[in-house]
Amino acid sequence: MPPTTSSLSAALLTGALLLGGLAAAPTAAGSPAVTAAATTAVRVNQVGYLPDGPKRATVVTTATQALGWQLRNASGTVVASGSTVPRGADAPSGQSVQVADFSAHRATGTGYVLTVDGSSSAPFDIRADLYDALRSDAMAFFHHQRSGIAIDASLVGSAYARPAGHLGIAPNKGDVSVPCQAGVCDYTQDVRGGWYDAGDHGKYVVNGGLSTWLVVNSFERAERAGKGAALGDSTLRVPERGNGVPDVLDEARWELDFLMRMQVPEGKPYAGMAFHKVHDAAWTGMPLRPDQDAQPRELHRPSTAATLNLAAAAAQCARVYRPYDAAYADRCLSAARRAWTAARANPAMYAPSSDSTGGGAYEDTRVTDEFYWAAAELYAATGESAFRDALTSSSWHTSADAFSAYGFGWADTAALGRLVLATVPTGLPASDVARVRASVTAAADGYLNRMAAQGYAVPVPADGYFWGSNGEVANDAVVMAVAGELTGDARYRAGALETMDYLLGRNALGVSYVTGHGEATAQNQHHRFWAHQLDASLPHPPAGSLAGGPNSGLQDPVAQERLRGCAPAACYIDHIDSYSTNEVAVNWNAPLAWLAAYAAERTSDGGGGEPPAATCAVTYTVTNSWNTGFTANVTIRNTGTAAVDGWQLAWTYAAGQTVTSAWNATVTQSGPSVSARGTDWNRTIAPGASVSFGVQGTHTGSTPSPTAFTLNASACA
Repeated sequence: MPPTTSSLSAALLTGALLLGGLAAAPTAAGSPAVTAAATTAVRVNQVGYLPDGPKRATVVTTATQALGWQLRNASGTVVASGSTVPRGADAPSGQSVQVADFSAHRATGTGYVLTVDGSSSAPFDIRADLYDALRSDAMAFFHHQRSGIAIDASLVGSAYARPAGHLGIAPNKGDVSVPCQAGVCDYTQDVRGGWYDAGDHGKYVVNGGLSTWLVVNSFERAERAGKGAALGDSTLRVPERGNGVPDVLDEARWELDFLMRMQVPEGKPYAGMAFHKVHDAAWTGMPLRPDQDAQPRELHRPSTAATLNLAAAAAQCARVYRPYDAAYADRCLSAARRAWTAARANPAMYAPSSDSTGGGAYEDTRVTDEFYWAAAELYAATGESAFRDALTSSSWHTSADAFSAYGFGWADTAALGRLVLATVPTGLPASDVARVRASVTAAADGYLNRMAAQGYAVPVPADGYFWGSNGEVANDAVVMAVAGELTGDARYRAGALETMDYLLGRNALGVSYVTGHGEATAQNQHHRFWAHQLDASLPHPPAGSLAGGPNSGLQDPVAQERLRGCAPAACYIDHIDSYSTNEVAVNWNAPLAWLAAYAAERTSDGGGGEPPAATCAVTYTVTNSWNTGFTANVTIRNTGTAAVDGWQLAWTYAAGQTVTSAWNATVTQSGPSVSARGTDWNRTIAPGASVSFGVQGTHTGSTPSPTAFTLNASACA
């Protein structure tokens, strides 16, 4: 159960011990990975680097002069060399560091080692398919966390197979007929399914809503980039594969169904609101497999925050699922509308901070940001003026704080509304869209500036190492990636990729926080079933699960005993009982999965993070023009050497033209910005081949041709 990022910002702790230039690593029984990681001063992404991405390492050293570095291949041959850049004291880590940049080396291979001043890094790869496995593993986390379904060995392996949890099969009391806490309601509710939130057996709507939104948004972004096939049907290890629906949407639907089951039925008090959470009446011990949980389950009072999470996630569902299941999209939209109406009627039903027996409180007494997020999603789904008015009248629509210094999270959701409005075509005025998009890039610029000022290139501030800091890091990377999509500026992609370096080993402890990915990884995360440290018959966490990460608040006994005096970025221990530094949670794995899918996409050129050379040419011809109307023909020619599989062409009208219809493409417009997508039959453009489509529209006196086009966010000639 992870607390909010905003409520647990802890005071910066100091005093990291330097031993020969290395931070003293905490020790824990059964977790040798952490101590092994810190034996090298050269901290790298232990999985590796993309050929066209940034390649930097941090070196822990007391030396003040530049040091020579050598990059050796698997045969030991030096293939690149250079000098480090001294950075001096790095406050978050409490270390003195230098940075080695070997981005210019783009040759692929495995088993590379970076050597600096006699110390060698963990081995790593340089290859284009570097993140393919993590893309799959990070998303598989959600299937592992499913409640109400057997986790089958054929999908996850025998070590992780288990019977369905909380279906009322003894000793479970089950989630098929759950009563409320005393005084909350006088009926029972079927709330089976969904994802277990974290290392416990609770299910929380506010965390579930955010996580579902991110999972679905990862597919939305991939579709916009013409890369949706990588998250399509039969790409994940889920039981629904082969049903014609993208697997990532199948996985998200498991949680969406649960979220809608948490809605108060018609005819009951507070109808349309969402119960805040469901979990055991008392905290369960460890270890404990879900199907062995004998505790009674309870529904907790509805809350405005939970209701608005439901509204936002369900409205997003109505947009994204419609091409695959229109009836389900209608059901989602109906639930979203009812939730919105109920939240407006009950705008201040807050979950109490005292409600923390058996599960986390997830308290949040500021819900104006949730109203803004939900309104944005409902407006994007419906185009209705009532939702437009709700979002444009919100203080968050123009606030400079929508993207906070600490990123977004389950209690800070205004940024999600901005991301929706920046990327989904709506009827907002062009000036509004431009301002919203500018706010995304301004936030991303802030994260890049912070990374540039730190030795480990982390986008969070020095006092941002609180409960779930790794989720905060990944969320910031999402914002940077979207900024790159909006602008085509390769700096943002580089920043997003460097956050992956941090999560995978280039950090104060030299440990990969993602299980199964890296040479020295977390392996004893806080979880009631993945509990090998407590019971050797149980497994370690599966590959692809993200530890919460450094937390200077030290809010568990193990952290308090073993991490006293740690620098903020080193306040982590790979111990199963350190729930404040080493728990897992759906809202941390969701941005990791988003980021892994983004990083796994192949770029068009392999060119070191620089903007790719134009590999497309566009001809735009006005074929007819009359008093107030025009028609135009658009031809895209693939001038590159690889096929374009799925295309989206974008341009801007300078004279107020408005598209009214189109053929051979799906065309949408927001203000002056126009986007055209290929159809099923012309989605692929072979090298040297062309596709054409047409538009018809209106104008107010002139209809000059656009002067610039982008294909899948890359500029065309």
